[in-house]
Amino acid sequence: MRMSRKGSSMPPLKPSPKGIAKPEEAWRQARLIPTTGIGGQDEQEQRATSSLLAVMGSVPQFGRAVLDQVGAPAGKILPFTEVRFVDEDTKLSIPDGAIVVERGKNRWVCLVEVKTAGAELRAEQVERYLELARVNGFDAVLTISNQITSSPEESPIAIDPRKTRKVILRHLSWWQVMTNARVEHKHRKIGDPDQAWILGELIAYLDHERAGAGGFDDMGEKWVAVRDGAREATLKASDAGVRDVAGRWEQLVEYIALGLTQDLGREVEPAWPRKVDPAARRDLHVRSMVDRGKLLASIRVPDAAGPIDLEADLRGRRFRTSVVVNAPKDGRPSTRINWMLRQLATAKDDLLIEVRYPNQKEPTSCSLKDGRLKPERLLYAVDPKRDPWTFRLTVSKDLGMKRGRLAG
Repeated sequence: MRMSRKGSSMPPLKPSPKGIAKPEEAWRQARLIPTTGIGGQDEQEQRATSSLLAVMGSVPQFGRAVLDQVGAPAGKILPFTEVRFVDEDTKLSIPDGAIVVERGKNRWVCLVEVKTAGAELRAEQVERYLELARVNGFDAVLTISNQITSSPEESPIAIDPRKTRKVILRHLSWWQVMTNARVEHKHRKIGDPDQAWILGELIAYLDHERAGAGGFDDMGEKWVAVRDGAREATLKASDAGVRDVAGRWEQLVEYIALGLTQDLGREVEPAWPRKVDPAARRDLHVRSMVDRGKLLASIRVPDAAGPIDLEADLRGRRFRTSVVVNAPKDGRPSTRINWMLRQLATAKDDLLIEVRYPNQKEPTSCSLKDGRLKPERLLYAVDPKRDPWTFRLTVSKDLGMKRGRLAG
């Protein structure tokens, strides 16, 4: 008989005889990968590395999802930890792990370097592992940390281009790894129940704060100074921390997109300008902060009505999330307005509705609460028979004074 591995509450207790201790009401569920006893940064990284690589080998569907982003071929996944190398000068190098993929007589080998919590990758260390991979005829080096990038091809650190001529360098954030795990576990399903349980245990481990494998943490120590400078229109592109805040803004947007991917099981991506490299994107964010006091981005959600636009208004201290919906082509103007209001039956009253009309510079607008009471407020006042063109729906919240991802 197979025992259920789903979490359950403590079994009902019978009254204990007098003088016999009663068990506590809350029992701690036994975990395959416990978070207790993590002593420091080194142990945290070792445990995270070993847990991830072991599950990649034990749950091939999940391992394949991760390695697809690294460019690995299909095949049997063999994981190793703390592989040791000695160079000509007898200097010892110990990458956190290695992944070997075997298919027939072919072998693909990738060294792995892992950082957890606030630790960041070091260019000197990664370049040394790239050289080790080249000398030994390996194929790739994979770095994993809490630093979020726009794609696996983009590294959060500057690497000498000569080091990657013969060895591929790829980077994944822990949030991306968690996204792969949750999508495979929740949406694509693991056929084998034991493998599904193992992957669920990895998710539970990585989701714990002690694992050090979080997502986006905060906007950085320079956030408050940059935000205040933008609000007061005194910010300059050369000010300390401006480019760091621009980079963290991109990380926040990627974090949001990956979170939506986890919820929906569909690939949600930021819509960054095409043919613009990461450095040029940072320049655009910096210029927007300096000139307009705003940070802007868009996210594409499959099959949604349109991209989700994000706007951090540093001067107005507001964060706006909006989407543009095309108006129906049929019906009277009032019918089209009412159609939009019906779509928002469960939305909150403070949602802002803006209606644009052809050849009109300024939209008509009102809150959803007012629109429900008087739909005619959204018609074009000068010509109520003019057909609406698009609706922009906007949720606006206080930007908050703190730099972290929590409330405030």
